[in-house]
Amino acid sequence: MPSVGDMAPDFTLTAHDKSSVTLSEMRRGRVILAFYPAAFTGVCTKEMCTFSDGIAGLDSSGVSVLGISVDSPFSNAAFADSNGITFPLLSDVHREAVDAYGIALGDFVIPGYTVAQRSVFVVEPDGSIGYAWVADNPGMEPDYEAVMAHCASP
Repeated sequence: MPSVGDMAPDFTLTAHDKSSVTLSEMRRGRVILAFYPAAFTGVCTKEMCTFSDGIAGLDSSGVSVLGISVDSPFSNAAFADSNGITFPLLSDVHREAVDAYGIALGDFVIPGYTVAQRSVFVVEPDGSIGYAWVADNPGMEPDYEAVMAHCASP
């Protein structure tokens, strides 16, 4: 699992609009990577909506948000549409990013089903990790104010 100061593992994933998103191509500003276990679940909905609402205040500082789950692009599209989520929701169906970030959570709800452990990483413009948080359990939410404060700092 990458720690603060480590280089963020790069990835290319499919967004809910079926576009391709590569992390290393977003180095013009900070990028919040918000990994979530499953679309349409209570805590995940609250988390993605909170980031969607909060990012409006950070737009001028060049901060981007990427939501990442193992859900399909179709599920993520329906999730974004039904909740007014304004940033890309990326599908990591092959668990490449989940594995690279060391946040695979196995046996989620059913045996053998692996999802993203709820976690937040802020990638700095130089590609390093500037902030990292990983939930002890899927029911925990990140400290949104701490994430936003980190992103608002110079």
